[in-house]
Amino acid sequence: MSDPEPYFDAHVFCCTNQRPAGHPRGSCAARGSERLRDYMKARAKELGLEGRIRGRMRVNSAGCLDRCELGPIMVIYPEGVWYTYRSEEDVDEILLTHLAGGGRVERLMLRPDQVEPAA
Repeated sequence: MSDPEPYFDAHVFCCTNQRPAGHPRGSCAARGSERLRDYMKARAKELGLEGRIRGRMRVNSAGCLDRCELGPIMVIYPEGVWYTYRSEEDVDEILLTHLAGGGRVERLMLRPDQVEPAA
């Protein structure tokens, strides 16, 4: 038996984990991830991307993705590409370049071995 077709062609998981204030690793929520996730959902709909991008896409909240120091972060599947993002402009660039265009936003991509924010 083969795997079924994926329900979504692209699935974006935005970490919205909240740690206690002063936690040494910080948290994505403390860095504005919930507001930026909400912006991404609204902007994707506004741009006509959600539901029609390469078929179907979905933006979801995620609990801790364990890359707290680099946050806020998101991971996009099926590619498994990780991004850090700080602003609505970063979100727009990811939506348009990666999700709509199939490219990559190199300046925001996270390497698998990266543990510190890019300089």
